[in-house]
Amino acid sequence: MTSDDLESISVLGDPVRRALYRFVAEQGRDVGRNEAAEAAGVQRTLAAHHLDKLVEAGLLEAGFKRLGGRAGPGGGRPAKVYRRVREERSVSLPPRDYRTLALVLAETVDLLGGEEKAEQAARRAGERLAASDAADLPEVLRARGYEPYEEDGRVRLRNCPFHVLAESHPLLVCSMNLALCEGMLAGLGETGVAAMLDPRPGECCVAFTSSKNNVD
Repeated sequence: MTSDDLESISVLGDPVRRALYRFVAEQGRDVGRNEAAEAAGVQRTLAAHHLDKLVEAGLLEAGFKRLGGRAGPGGGRPAKVYRRVREERSVSLPPRDYRTLALVLAETVDLLGGEEKAEQAARRAGERLAASDAADLPEVLRARGYEPYEEDGRVRLRNCPFHVLAESHPLLVCSMNLALCEGMLAGLGETGVAAMLDPRPGECCVAFTSSKNNVD
């Protein structure tokens, strides 16, 4: 944890600011001031103030975009829009460094050729997580930071909780992530849903679909 991380997270102490951040983060796209203000139930000027504070804190990034869907002359002036930053922020008091240990363990698995054993362990861990949460699949995924949403009959995951590891050890981490999700399904007794690798830029590599859709 750095002082910048602590300062960034501290700005979310304001309930309006927290609501605005959550709304923007959940959309996975550019969000204008009017839309954010309406979602948070506040005036546009107040929303603009808090959104810009979130940008200053490094939690959102801002840009300009025409929101009406029209380009060129007559399309109107570009509006200021906001999107969640990709950079990860974490706070632990006192400071902990689980990330470094996780990277070491991932490299150890690679060196020992233990990918199959790692997947088995991940699948068992997924079963335990689902059993302990005693909830449905979306709730279990939300509790683990996946940020699920539905699109075209699939449940996709807006956030990868293992992003740092996935960047350095993509094959290992994505296969373990898939096994973890399969374990969650088994723990929940979900027989009509299947987890599959379906990577999309900026999102988790796993998606969930009806198992009958995977039958040729």
